[in-house]
Amino acid sequence: MNSAHERVLRYFRDKHLPLTQQCVSEMFHNLAYHMAEKFQGDGIDGAEVTVGLRKLLEAKDCFVRVSLML
Repeated sequence: MNSAHERVLRYFRDKHLPLTQQCVSEMFHNLAYHMAEKFQGDGIDGAEVTVGLRKLLEAKDCFVRVSLML
């Protein structure tokens, strides 16, 4: 896996979060790892994958914050 992808993927770890937030974060974690694995290899623009992962991270952060209001 691309080292830039790995640097973003580390922020999808969620074991430090309370259980309610872990449940929300887990969906993003699974999707992020799936996409990083799917779009790796020859001919794939790694920069676009990294940007996609960063945007997914932003979405995860938003939804985790919303879950704090429940």
